[in-house]
Amino acid sequence: MTNTPKVAVVILNWNGINHLRKFLPSVLASTWPNLDVIVGDNGSTDGSVDFLKQNFPTVQIIQNDQNYGFTGGYNRVLEKVETDYFILLNSDVEVHNGWIEPVIALMESDALIAAAAPKIKSFSQRDHFEHAGAGGGFIDVFGYPFCRGRMFYEIEADKGQYEQSDEVFWASGAAMFVKRACWVAAGGFDDRFFAHMEEIDLCWRLKNMGYKVMYCAQAEVYHVGGGTLNTENPLKTFLNFRNNLLLLKNNLSLWRATLIICIRFWMDMLAIVRFLNEGKRKDAWAVSRAHQNFVWHVFKGGGPKARNKRSNLPSLKGIYRRSIVWDFFMKKKRSFTALDPKDFY
Repeated sequence: MTNTPKVAVVILNWNGINHLRKFLPSVLASTWPNLDVIVGDNGSTDGSVDFLKQNFPTVQIIQNDQNYGFTGGYNRVLEKVETDYFILLNSDVEVHNGWIEPVIALMESDALIAAAAPKIKSFSQRDHFEHAGAGGGFIDVFGYPFCRGRMFYEIEADKGQYEQSDEVFWASGAAMFVKRACWVAAGGFDDRFFAHMEEIDLCWRLKNMGYKVMYCAQAEVYHVGGGTLNTENPLKTFLNFRNNLLLLKNNLSLWRATLIICIRFWMDMLAIVRFLNEGKRKDAWAVSRAHQNFVWHVFKGGGPKARNKRSNLPSLKGIYRRSIVWDFFMKKKRSFTALDPKDFY
């Protein structure tokens, strides 16, 4: 690369002083020569901002007046950042010093690449992939997301099986590289999501505009995961089910969205029954509330105006043409390598 692109690592923080203390030094050791490290603070009350000013004076701080969630927080912070590339990085991610170079080199190689993510591995079990992103994100015909290296609760060990950089469907928001021009063109995150699946929605909108999303196997990071909402949290259940429906509404044609969402409502009913059988009444109620809230949003409208910007050649790469739920639970296909490549676009 003759001209070194300007890159900003932007960490959105909400009461994450312990994560900043532990992981920010690895980010500051990054070797990319034209780099800004920015912490966008989402109205923290734990002294995070004072801690940063006292201990990391080179870090730029952009403060929001309250907690706007992952989506609203990043939208407000990134409006004030003018670099060629954004790297959205969770505060609980450890990086190595040369982690940026391979991803930027990959993205600079093709003007159609809008977003990318490195290999994401577990901080606590370092030879395994991590739930949020793993070896690149995919989605099935009914809108269920999964990853190379992680399908539902099954997480694979990294044995070198996903060492090929390739086009995927979505890049994880835990460590997401995105060209600023593409972020602006797509309208950023959909504020309605608050948190969870917002990066899948953004990537889908970018792909509908004809852009590519990539997985870069030559860079890896280590993610703690569950830093804000753990897996046993009804709020997380609500957001995942509600946002998955918004995802479909945002990105499918009207007739296709209507069909798939009707099917998903019935599939979600099975999830309610499963939660009730497991004694998880709060999670069952969260799914019901997710449906109610989704219907309210349908009538209210809103979301990024850019969701309607569709290319004549949208990128379908990374869509699994079968049901991953059926193949995983009924056909016992528990790893990405068990899926037939012919069943993907």
